[in-house]
Amino acid sequence: MLNIALPKGRLGERVYAMFEAAGYECPAIRENNRKLIFENREKGLRYFWVKPSDVSIYVERGAADMGVAGKDILLEYEPDVYELLDLGLGRCRMAVAAPRGFYDDGSRILRVATKFTNIASGYYGGIGRDIDIIRLNGSIEIAPILGLSDVIVDIVETGTTLRENDLEVMTEILPVSARLIANKAAFKFKDGRMEAIVEGLKEQLAH
Repeated sequence: MLNIALPKGRLGERVYAMFEAAGYECPAIRENNRKLIFENREKGLRYFWVKPSDVSIYVERGAADMGVAGKDILLEYEPDVYELLDLGLGRCRMAVAAPRGFYDDGSRILRVATKFTNIASGYYGGIGRDIDIIRLNGSIEIAPILGLSDVIVDIVETGTTLRENDLEVMTEILPVSARLIANKAAFKFKDGRMEAIVEGLKEQLAH
């Protein structure tokens, strides 16, 4: 069996549709149920749904041979996996945002609220700016409004949430999209099957 971890939710459904169109279908996934693991024994495939931020853990530790994870997760947690393909789905950007009109004059340590502490540290370290990182897990937009932070580092898709909270993007750090990843050991033993999947997905991207 080739084990493939898919991120739960809308993105995962779009990813599975790509696998299905490439000839790697598993009809049980389309059934309306709460199951998390689905098999197509004829094709030797097993898909399972996991929390998006956990996909890379399943793949790195070998519970999954392949999976689909956002570039933000890969950069933040730096799992020891192969990145095989940019699927072009879930496109957004990692950005620094701040209240409208905010200006960083560099006179004091910048307070940065984020759940992406590794990415934020890397970005500000790269430009030589001293920061105080405040790790938050949700509703990061309210941190500067309530005076907890000066700026935030977060995923921006449409920018609507920022605008509604009187924040604006100051700097775009990097583009983010869904990536096909593989367990390194599994890739050595099952590389033929995995490469066939990569080629099948590439054809979907070309359409």
